[in-house]
Amino acid sequence: MLLILYVGLWCSKKVKNSDDYFVASRSLGTLVIAATVCASILGGSAMIGRGGIMYSSGLVGIMLGLPYLIGMYIFSAMSGRIQAVGAKYKIKSIPELMEYRFGRKARLLIAGLISFAMMATVASQLAAFATVLRTVAGVSFEIGVWIALFIIVGYTSVSGLFGVVYTDVLQFIVLITSVYIILPILSVEKIGGLKVLFETVPAAHLEMNITPDIIGIIFTTLIFTFAGAEMWQRAFSSKSPKVAKHGMLIGNTVYAATIFITLILSFSAVVLLPNVVEVFGTADAALPALIVEVLPTGLLGFAISGIIAVIMSTADTYLLISTQTFVVDFMKPLMKRELSQKEELQYSRIFTVVGGIVAVVISLYVEGVYNVLMFAWTFYAASVGVPAVLALLWKGATSGGICSGTLAGFFGSIGWKLLGSPFGFSEVLVGTGLCIIFSVGVSLLQNKNKKYSRFPSC
Repeated sequence: MLLILYVGLWCSKKVKNSDDYFVASRSLGTLVIAATVCASILGGSAMIGRGGIMYSSGLVGIMLGLPYLIGMYIFSAMSGRIQAVGAKYKIKSIPELMEYRFGRKARLLIAGLISFAMMATVASQLAAFATVLRTVAGVSFEIGVWIALFIIVGYTSVSGLFGVVYTDVLQFIVLITSVYIILPILSVEKIGGLKVLFETVPAAHLEMNITPDIIGIIFTTLIFTFAGAEMWQRAFSSKSPKVAKHGMLIGNTVYAATIFITLILSFSAVVLLPNVVEVFGTADAALPALIVEVLPTGLLGFAISGIIAVIMSTADTYLLISTQTFVVDFMKPLMKRELSQKEELQYSRIFTVVGGIVAVVISLYVEGVYNVLMFAWTFYAASVGVPAVLALLWKGATSGGICSGTLAGFFGSIGWKLLGSPFGFSEVLVGTGLCIIFSVGVSLLQNKNKKYSRFPSC
């Protein structure tokens, strides 16, 4: 933990302006991109939250990881163009792309949605951090959330993306070594081998029971990947289109392996620790409890550090995105005067603290790590996923189409949720469907004379 904080302070010396703070001067190489991409994906929601679902529901947990995997492979193919557009037109965020193509209204609309969604995603990581502390140290959930906030906000506010990505590399190494290599080997060995493990797990855990809620999560996750602001930021920060594409592919491939390793770990917890929910109050505690049960003292601290490190990795990523979006893409365009680079940096650091506190409030009032994540992602995926792709790839998209599609997706998904998701249809499906209809339909109506908006040629 001290080493991570040291790296953050060291990287703060590299931050001279907002480009350094938000896109690391577009200087990141392939291996750094791969490590930061994988570390960001493997946050508390992917590891603690999904591990809890696999512990309680079995194989269906894999279905929650595969959509993100598939979506990220598709996004990897897009990432080269994202980098090229960003470098050529000095664009460093989705809202900036929206303003370049469709004007200020589109930028402000998308920026508001991104800022809140990313802040709520930080809340899911704070909840995961607190769950780990409660499991291994007996710290109350509420105190754990505030401890997480202090650590994460501390180095994110001073070091920006430089600190985030280079601590990601360190965290990635610690996590993969301790949790995804050593822990499964020792867990399976303690049980007596993989054959014994799968013979001992309850039969219900080996069934793929897909409910309407699971279908909703699957589509939410898949659509979210196309507009995941954290991955767009990684693409914008890459040295070249080739680096962006290759780094994304490598990081995502490592993530693919961890999905199945998490299943092995969760099933090991089912066999060795069948009373996790009764003891800790939540299935989210399954993986931290397994670490305490299986690993010897020397490796225990290393593994816990690995889990906390990757949670921090994801939290700092989304906190930085929320800050960038609010300050650069929302507040700055509304101000009557230009902000200097120094002022922009100061406001960014202040909002990092404020945004972190808001994330604490969300994490304390929405129960469950995965519930917090889906709370953030559902309306975001329905309203921003399609417009982001159209802005990047479709010349025929118009301001009216994008704005109406975004609003239709947002209010459609919320309205459908308030109605109780009639007929078992997920709100993200309804919202995304409305978003597509309005985005494409209105754009086609406005483009009868083929007077297209500016389209980035790369």
